[in-house]
Amino acid sequence: MSRLHVVSGKGGTGKTTVAAALALALATEGRRTLLVEVEGRQGIAQLFETEALPYEERKIAVGPGGGEVHALAIDAERALLDYLQMFYKLGSAGRALKKLGAIDFATTIAPGLRDVLLTGKACEAVRRKDKQGRFVYDAVVMDAPPTGRITRFLNVNDEVAGLAKIGPIHNQAQAVMRVLKSPETAVHLVTLLEEMPVQETADGVAELRAAGLPVGGIVINMTRPALLDNGDLDLLTARGARAGVAKALSQAGLGGARRGGLADRLIDPLLEQAREHAERVELERAEYAELTAIGLPTYELALLPEGVDLAGLYQLARDLRKQGPI
Repeated sequence: MSRLHVVSGKGGTGKTTVAAALALALATEGRRTLLVEVEGRQGIAQLFETEALPYEERKIAVGPGGGEVHALAIDAERALLDYLQMFYKLGSAGRALKKLGAIDFATTIAPGLRDVLLTGKACEAVRRKDKQGRFVYDAVVMDAPPTGRITRFLNVNDEVAGLAKIGPIHNQAQAVMRVLKSPETAVHLVTLLEEMPVQETADGVAELRAAGLPVGGIVINMTRPALLDNGDLDLLTARGARAGVAKALSQAGLGGARRGGLADRLIDPLLEQAREHAERVELERAEYAELTAIGLPTYELALLPEGVDLAGLYQLARDLRKQGPI
């Protein structure tokens, strides 16, 4: 079973929401989950209705059955200071470098180093054990960069190839890749039943597979119910539908379909809505078929009409749990 869950997706698909719901779903029956943010947007804090996350692990929620969700917003500069202290014992010298702007300069001109620091912090949490030799966290969930950047972000071994052939940075990258390319890791992609997100998901899966990175499942987010079944759609889009709708409106007490009457004014808008709904259902079925053809487990989360508040987040977590292990 995977212990590091990396969640990515095209912008606007709700990947941060899915990552948060997944962390809650995994934090069950006393299990501890760490939810990690790497993009500095503080989206996790907003979802859990808490203050901005600091650069330290902090409990932010209790999962079903008493499990815990802890969260961490990884800052590349702070992670580099930790790294310098760990390998070079710079101490106050490292803080001086930060004041001089050297750390920001280093992570800017060497973006591969930044990715090593961000992924390395998450992988360290995956491997960390307590004094009794037990894992501190049962699972780590990373709210990762969007699909278009996810393969490069995770493939840190290639990223640092031009930076360091040997030494601590090289060794750190190798250690990170051992976790990222192991069965401990699963990269999940979030999508919508729309053409562009589905295509980006398919491309992302292909890139991840080509890089040897383990792909987990596909989460289809914000699904909407089909308001009409196939029979109703056929009736409303067939010839003679107007007369059928007029009869139904009359039976509902809205008067006959006399010219200019209320029922007459309602018929065309209702038929237009039915046609639009039929087109959307047909498009979503086609996109769903594209996703299932990829050959990965799929999970579905319904659109919450009122938006995602804390109660909605727990509902999404319950829905994920009902669909089996992810």
